[in-house]
Amino acid sequence: MKNDEQGRSLLGISLSDRPIWQQFFICSSGFFFGYLVNGICEEYVYNRLQFSYGWYFTFVQGWVYLFLIYLQGFTPKQMVNPWKTYVKLSAVLMGSHGLTKGSLAFLNYPAQLMFKSTKVLPVMIMGAFIPGLRRKYPPHDYISAVLLVVGLILFTLADAQTSPNFSVIGVLMVSGALVMDSFLGNLQEAIFTMNPETTQMEMLFCSTVVGLPFLIPPMLVTGELFKAWNSCSQHLYVYGVLVFEAMATFVGQVSVLSLIAIFGAATTAMVTTARKAVTLLLSYLIFTKPLTEQHGTGLLLISMGIILKLLPENKPPRRAPTSSSVVKIEKPSYSEENRTRVENDEEEKRPLV
Repeated sequence: MKNDEQGRSLLGISLSDRPIWQQFFICSSGFFFGYLVNGICEEYVYNRLQFSYGWYFTFVQGWVYLFLIYLQGFTPKQMVNPWKTYVKLSAVLMGSHGLTKGSLAFLNYPAQLMFKSTKVLPVMIMGAFIPGLRRKYPPHDYISAVLLVVGLILFTLADAQTSPNFSVIGVLMVSGALVMDSFLGNLQEAIFTMNPETTQMEMLFCSTVVGLPFLIPPMLVTGELFKAWNSCSQHLYVYGVLVFEAMATFVGQVSVLSLIAIFGAATTAMVTTARKAVTLLLSYLIFTKPLTEQHGTGLLLISMGIILKLLPENKPPRRAPTSSSVVKIEKPSYSEENRTRVENDEEEKRPLV
């Protein structure tokens, strides 16, 4: 946990007066719920309806965010950071969302997951280069991240009915999203660290307001704006799915920002990676699918990575001062001094024989 953690709340739930494990559980639960619904909606829109309009869907999602933030009572007057703070952050955020959603049109699920599962590693590496952060991680954190990533890939590919399908355009898009993700979490943590009074609502509001204009050029250049408008106009219920997805993702986004503010970008990236494994495992428990040896190996590596991350750091104990370094001089008490002086006076008054 970060040492500069301030009093925070998550959608009206106070976090600052709770134990660390409760803060982590509440934030992680909100994230798991939001992105579980997000995954179901994306599966329906992209695979069932064959709609692959990542930039346009992100644009619609941004407007839903602004409406929900307004309902939360946040106004620009409550901002503690200048608008320029969020320009770079917003460009990275919208680019990451757009490229991630757009890559689904060129990569199948196993291929995209293999790339996105490695997110925690570039996040940790990039943390050392972000101004105002310069975060360094101990070696066991990197080992934990590698175990988690490899375990998740093994587990997922064991369940895949098709092998990873690599398209050059899809690989470039998801790689660009990974680079932007590595900047995104660390930039958000840097803002929270440099100004602890920054709230999650301010972060999400400013990132969305500044980021929405960044989505317009790629939609116009690719012609996606008009294609998506025509397609969604013929299937208006798609907007209902998008709004529902955005509402759930809003909960997930605020939960992620809470995790970043309290526990840091790398820990948050590990939680987002572990979420994929938990989602897959739940599908096996619910639908009673058979587990293979590759599933077991993946789960073992994931468990090892999580346990290694939870282990406390071995910091050298502070040395207590020794008798050789500190010399204690005991001064006689007042009563002892008086007793000694009285005895000497009596000996002087005693007659000599």
